[in-house]
Amino acid sequence: MPEERQNTLRYRILRYTPNLIRDEWVNVGLLLEEVDGPRRAMRLIEEASELARVRRLHPAADEDLLRALPSEFDARLRAPEAEVLTYLEKIGQTLSNVLQFSPQKALLAEDFDAELDRLFREHVAPPPSVRGGIVENTRVWIRARLNDVFRRHRILGKLEKSVRVEEFTQPGDPMRLDYAYRYNGTRGYLQTVALGRDPSQAKVLAYTAERIRARAANSEFTAITEVEPVRENPRHQFIVRLFEEQHISVVPLNRIEKWAEDLRPRLR
Repeated sequence: MPEERQNTLRYRILRYTPNLIRDEWVNVGLLLEEVDGPRRAMRLIEEASELARVRRLHPAADEDLLRALPSEFDARLRAPEAEVLTYLEKIGQTLSNVLQFSPQKALLAEDFDAELDRLFREHVAPPPSVRGGIVENTRVWIRARLNDVFRRHRILGKLEKSVRVEEFTQPGDPMRLDYAYRYNGTRGYLQTVALGRDPSQAKVLAYTAERIRARAANSEFTAITEVEPVRENPRHQFIVRLFEEQHISVVPLNRIEKWAEDLRPRLR
């Protein structure tokens, strides 16, 4: 494989600081930018487990504010470049009562999206906890595994990443699907779903698939899960039935290598 060119990136951590006097904060987001390119992305906590961690550390946390952050930043970062730069310069002053950016750091990386996942996982996502020797899995963890698999099978660069869905649902919908691809007139979408986590993420995916198919009939959907659904697990079976109704395929990580290898020739 040819060596990929490394890009210089810079990142800042968004910290939630409800009490400036105590100088206690929790990391709630990550801003990543290309130094010599146009790419800029903001990833913020959204999942129930991520918000629960903030509540544990700060019981009086403003959850409405935290839930609104993804939509707020999504809209702000889509403004003209001059407005975006002005907003980022002023954010420390205008939101300094609860939100602050960490000092900026630079790094070299080959893949922008993979680096965004890695940095979010290391600096923002709840640390993995161990129960009975098994590491609890999250969507961030599943995406990291997928990036490794897709890179080995040489398809990562052929996939769209973090795909907006608002053109199919409602303006302002902050949801993004993890990956998308095209072949022979078909549009495919991949979304990571942690069976052991909040089942509402599966309901959101089912709704989104239904809305997209109403506008683009030749669409296929695949949910990537951390494990095989267990027949004796009522939550797993609820999600399986939900996906079957919307014709969403389920591929657990133990079958993703074969799935990626089958997809590769279709993307040429």
